[in-house]
Amino acid sequence: MNDEPLILAFCCHYCAYAAADLAGSMRLQYPDNVRVLRLPCTGKLEANYVLAAFERGVDGVIVAGCLEGGCHFLEGNLRARKRVERVRQLLAEIGLEPERLEMFNLSSAEGPRFAEIVTAMVERVKRMGNSPLRPDRARAEEGALEMSRQAEAMLEGEKR
Repeated sequence: MNDEPLILAFCCHYCAYAAADLAGSMRLQYPDNVRVLRLPCTGKLEANYVLAAFERGVDGVIVAGCLEGGCHFLEGNLRARKRVERVRQLLAEIGLEPERLEMFNLSSAEGPRFAEIVTAMVERVKRMGNSPLRPDRARAEEGALEMSRQAEAMLEGEKR
């Protein structure tokens, strides 16, 4: 069984996902146990998606959006930040470390910063240990894959 933490990164299409893509294009090294999900905007991320990720056994969640004041949908990233804070409070109430969830803002040109963020998050979660909600690595991977499909469907719906 793989004890490496599984991290899910919800990234906005315009900035954070482009930064992740840039990190890959630059061949920057970062842990391969981070699953990047592309959203049309972090403002589309509902609290229940983040909670569902933890429920499915993900060990940590990153929400990465555009720079504040630079959201393509004006205030989407600001709404996302409020939701992330609300979910962090819920995590604390149920006894799960709120540090397992973090929001970052980056531009599409910040590939190196994206790599630093995910590396730091993996290290943070390693120190905390795997989520007590994680049934096993395979089921957590399945849950992450299903959430990826849902995020892609959401993105496709936005394009229509």
